[in-house]
Amino acid sequence: MKLIVEAIEHPLETIKSYVCAHNPQAGYTKEDPLRAELFSLDQITQYGKTLAKAHHLIKKPVKTWLLQRLSDNEKILSDVHKLLTEAVNNNNTITPAGEWLIDNFYLIEEQIRTAKKHLPKEYNENLPQLIDQKKPGLIRVYDIALQLISHSDGQIDLERLSSFIKSYQTVATLHLGELWAIPIMLRLTLIENLRRIGAFIAADKIDTNLANYWANKMLDIAEHDPKSLVLIVGDMARSNPPMTSAFVSEMHRQLLGKGPALALSLSWIEQKLNEDGQTSNQLIKAEIQKQTVNQASVSNSIGSLHLLNALDWRVFVEEHSMVEHILRKDYNEIYAQMDFTTRNNYRHVIERISKRAKISEKEVATAAIKLAHQHGQKHPHEHEKSHVGYYLVDKGLPHLEKTMGLPTSILTPIYTTLKRHRLITYLSAILLVTTGISIGFLLPIVAINHNNWLVLSLIGLLFIISCSQFAVAIVNFLSTLLVKPHFLPRMDFSEEIPDDYRTLVIVPAMLTNRQAVKDLIKGLEIRFLANKHKNLYFGLLTDFTDAPTETLPADASLLQLAQKRMEELRSRHEKDGEAIFFLFHRARQWNANEKAWMGYERKRGKLGDLNKLLQGDTTHPFAATVGDLSALNRIKYVITLDSDTQLPRGAAWKMIATMAH
Repeated sequence: MKLIVEAIEHPLETIKSYVCAHNPQAGYTKEDPLRAELFSLDQITQYGKTLAKAHHLIKKPVKTWLLQRLSDNEKILSDVHKLLTEAVNNNNTITPAGEWLIDNFYLIEEQIRTAKKHLPKEYNENLPQLIDQKKPGLIRVYDIALQLISHSDGQIDLERLSSFIKSYQTVATLHLGELWAIPIMLRLTLIENLRRIGAFIAADKIDTNLANYWANKMLDIAEHDPKSLVLIVGDMARSNPPMTSAFVSEMHRQLLGKGPALALSLSWIEQKLNEDGQTSNQLIKAEIQKQTVNQASVSNSIGSLHLLNALDWRVFVEEHSMVEHILRKDYNEIYAQMDFTTRNNYRHVIERISKRAKISEKEVATAAIKLAHQHGQKHPHEHEKSHVGYYLVDKGLPHLEKTMGLPTSILTPIYTTLKRHRLITYLSAILLVTTGISIGFLLPIVAINHNNWLVLSLIGLLFIISCSQFAVAIVNFLSTLLVKPHFLPRMDFSEEIPDDYRTLVIVPAMLTNRQAVKDLIKGLEIRFLANKHKNLYFGLLTDFTDAPTETLPADASLLQLAQKRMEELRSRHEKDGEAIFFLFHRARQWNANEKAWMGYERKRGKLGDLNKLLQGDTTHPFAATVGDLSALNRIKYVITLDSDTQLPRGAAWKMIATMAH
């Protein structure tokens, strides 16, 4: 009840100023909700071109205020939520818009956390800013989101958003970073809109609380001491209450029809309104209309926040990226067949070159595609150098950078030489560190005992051996800091592995006991369930354990169990005659060196025999097999796993797609 008491004890405008506080640095001079003329789809599309023509970028970015504004919005919305929650707890009525805010406040808090997480200071300050005297530091993509929200009353749908962005880019191309920032900027503007509406709701609630206070006081006096009612009306008149629609509507709701004694207060209110050319009926109608509009705006904004969580922004960015459209003109059309992560990595390279060369991303992408096409036309069989990735993430990158006019660093030749001779560089670094540390320890010893060279030599040798281990550790640690890992590009086989890349996942193992056999079959099924793809096969490659004789009594039962469980596995998962699961088992052979019966060359031998089988050798040494071996005629890759190695969900197609690239 603190705000209610303050609303009575202090001037009402003080409370309103607190609730509706604004950020002068951001250039806001009026805290009205984001409501402009509502545009149809055609109108919003045309407005995109108009807005793009009106936008002019500054050359030197200044400090932005988005994060500070977000913090202010979070505080105000939290205060509004507390005020409304307190009203509900006190069984006071609140407007429908207030109910929407209370019911969906969890979502608002979640969106604020998301915005803070994905909008670090260094990121938003690198986004292009507009020339705007009233709002210095205004980010272009934020203003785009602001205009879209304003002309749709907070209601976003993918079609309107897509049309607006495409229309805007017919005049001015957005950077990749701006496209990725669109969902965050939409969140910020929706939160901004909710804050503004919430501030008005809270201010109206304060006016309603004040009206409720005077109405309750009058009702109580009218019941117990009607003669003193005129004194209460006089007190109210001297307090100069706000003649807002919320105050007047609540007074009429509480007092109208409650008796002639209470008509005095309503008459005073009517007279007060007449002085300003207003009537109570007008304000009551305005209050009803305002509540309806606020409810629509809040519900639209909440619905839009839900939509932002549901959309796949990767698809949106690629659909609207001019860089993406250019890169898809890759000479052999490989780029479009790669997975999203690889394509995104290529685009990041273009972003970096664009910033360094101070030219547009569109120009960089065009230059990379041009280089790929030029090489493809001259050398149509050299697919590697005719792929745009060769000039973005491979050895052709220096050529692209030179084409873009980037200056070559004096360290580049040194780095290139060291990279070309990796082993020599690595060993030389270890030798250098070892020598330096050893000399540091030996110099004091030489100073003390410089005549006995035999002892010094032995001590020096011991120091070199011990220091070399320390040097290896230091060089390895520095290597992880100085040498960055390179992302391996891959194709997109997430939906289906092509026929040309059929792959067999094989698990070499030994049949040791019945439980081990059961575990092997179960493990194979788990790997399959996590990687169910066409043209992906799974098999066990087994031997018996070493033995003094060619066979052991338990051999037959173990092999029969393995065959039975594999057939059960096939019956569960193989449909319409397809072949997925296989068993390859070898008999023991005599090994004179080991003086034992064993699988030939153990694991290496098993894999060698399997490769011969896959290459069409009909003289394979497998004593027993399960599965239709004709399905393995065109296997391209073999993924080998130990019996205790898992194959996580989606890991198989990613490895295959990487090898295919």
